[in-house]
Amino acid sequence: MKELTLEATPENVDKVTEFVDEMLAEYGCGIREQTAIDVAVDELFSNIAHYAYNPETGYATVKVDVVKEPLAVEITFVDNGVPYDPLAKADPDTTQSIEDRPIGGMGILIVKKSMDAVDYEYKDGKNILTIKKNL
Repeated sequence: MKELTLEATPENVDKVTEFVDEMLAEYGCGIREQTAIDVAVDELFSNIAHYAYNPETGYATVKVDVVKEPLAVEITFVDNGVPYDPLAKADPDTTQSIEDRPIGGMGILIVKKSMDAVDYEYKDGKNILTIKKNL
């Protein structure tokens, strides 16, 4: 497992994605899986950067672990921000027109649909969100 701790700011989204992509490259991750993972990482770290500590800033840790049987990547995001379970909110109604839908929620829906598992827990004053994608 490798981990990266950095300030949770929008400017650091690219650093987090590069960190994850380095691990994926070591295991020959396909472009389809990498793209789905990159979108999820961007969405989740951006949410931490924008909402976890607002209006202040804080730190987030991103942990990447590759599981061998079956081959999968697990990425865990940990922050000490405001407790928030993004999985608890109902998914947006995608049958409504864009004009009639409330703003927000589509990014988490995309993460939930594109990953093989998404889990959240609040423990010891920390938000812990883990995504898993089979490779």
